[in-house]
Order: sequence, then C-alpha cells, then structure tokens
Amino acid sequence: MIGKLTGTLLEKNPPQVLVDCHGVGYEVDVPMSTFFNLPAVGEKVALLTHFIVREDAQILYGFGSAEEREAFRQLIKVNGVGPRTALAVLSGMSVGDLAQAVSTQETARIVKVPGIGKKTAERLLLELKGKLGAELGAVAGGSAAAGGDAALDIQQALMALGYSEKDAAAALKSLPKDVGVSEGIKLALKALG
Repeated sequence: MIGKLTGTLLEKNPPQVLVDCHGVGYEVDVPMSTFFNLPAVGEKVALLTHFIVREDAQILYGFGSAEEREAFRQLIKVNGVGPRTALAVLSGMSVGDLAQAVSTQETARIVKVPGIGKKTAERLLLELKGKLGAELGAVAGGSAAAGGDAALDIQQALMALGYSEKDAAAALKSLPKDVGVSEGIKLALKALG
C-alpha cells in the first residue's frame, strides 16, 4: 500500500496532480482543499495517500493532512458513497465543518455539496455519527484550546444567541483549555462584546 508520496510537483490539473518521485510519476487525485494548498509546479510536495484498486483501475488519492485522509476513509465506508463523492465532500467543506455537521446532524450543510442529495446526506450523517475521531471532533469545536464537547456546546450556544459561526469559532480560540460550558459562554460573550 502506498501511504505517502514525497517528490516534485510536475503538473496541477484539478482535481489531479502529477508527482515525480525519483523518476516515477504518480497521478494523484486530491480534494480542492488540498489542491489550493499545494506549492508551485517544480517545488517539493508531500502527500498522504489512500490507494484504491478496482477491477478496472488503480487510483491514488492524496491529502495534505492526516485528518483529511481519515475523513476520506470514513466517508468511503458509508454505503453509497464512493471515492469521487468523498472527494467532492472534502472539496466542498473542511474536515472541521464535516465533523460539526455530523455531530449536529445538519443535513442542509451536506446537501450544499454538489452531487450530494438529501437521502445520501442523511445516510452519510447517520453512518458517520460517532465515527469521526476525537481529533476531528476537536476541529469541529473550532479550537484546541477549549475541550471537545464543551467547545461544541459553547459554539452552539453562541450561534443560538445570534452570533455567526465564524464569530463563535473566533471567540472559542481565546478560551482557556479546560473551561466549563457556562464559564466558557460568559468568557466568549465578553470577548465578542
């Protein structure tokens, strides 16, 4: 299994890139989130990969972070979600947004991704619930500073009070590491005020 490629970026043709690894060129399909963070053509690049072998093809998928690759692996386990659909989901939303949509069971956020219908979104949310790793859940909380569930509760409370998701996430970054929900809400409201 090919787990990582490190080499020179030869071509960028969304959603595919060509990476030269000591004279061997690997075609790698990447989500747009990874694509936009790639270096210029001719520079060194490192991608974590997932290799899929089918009867008619062998396809290599590349990711800029371990979280993206793990989310991809969880997505392709969902019944009816193949690698192309998983790539579309990761191209349409960040891993943190996906983890938050799963934890709050927000079908509307998933349906915004091109190629995802309501039934697929519902199945995806149902099958992924509780399966995204703790590190992905912490990203969904918007901050590593405030602990997992508390951060998510604080962010939801701020959004219920009318603050935007972006403002709520920004307020979470200023909170101490082990803050409780009620204290966190008070501190976040002071930061926003």
